[in-house]
Amino acid sequence: MLKFSCPVLSRIVVAAGVLALPACTPTYDWREVRGTEAPFSIVLPAKPATYSRPINLDGVRLVMTMTAAETDGVTFAVGSAQLPEPAKAQAALQAMKTALVNNIGGTVRHEKSAAAAGVASIDIEAAGTSNAAGGGQPMLLFARFAAKDRWIYQAVVIGREKAVSRDAVETFFTSFKLN
Repeated sequence: MLKFSCPVLSRIVVAAGVLALPACTPTYDWREVRGTEAPFSIVLPAKPATYSRPINLDGVRLVMTMTAAETDGVTFAVGSAQLPEPAKAQAALQAMKTALVNNIGGTVRHEKSAAAAGVASIDIEAAGTSNAAGGGQPMLLFARFAAKDRWIYQAVVIGREKAVSRDAVETFFTSFKLN
């Protein structure tokens, strides 16, 4: 343990240590969240809020429940809804993808589709701008759209291009599990 013979110096060292504490506060305070009705789990970087609202996916009316958290101007969200029949899943995933990309006036930079173990998914990275959310700033959107049985999901990270951490995006998506 350090000892200081000068009381002024020891106060400066203590004050500097106290001032440095906020710099150590993590931007991302990851916590696991489970769907209240939909069978999924994911980690979010802050305390989430959950809300539900009716949506229309190309003529299919559903209630989507969204659970979202925001940190440093970047939103992390997962939405879920139950379809009347599984046959409408692929069309619903495409409709969700189109709506999100249109929300930022964006274009898809990368897209990958997969199907395994009864889960169909589409992953995208899109770039655009958003006058409402980003003040005309360049925006990035990362999304995973998935369907399992009658459930459809969208996991989304969206924020100003310079604020989105690729490591945080990776943490978010690798934690997304359909139960």
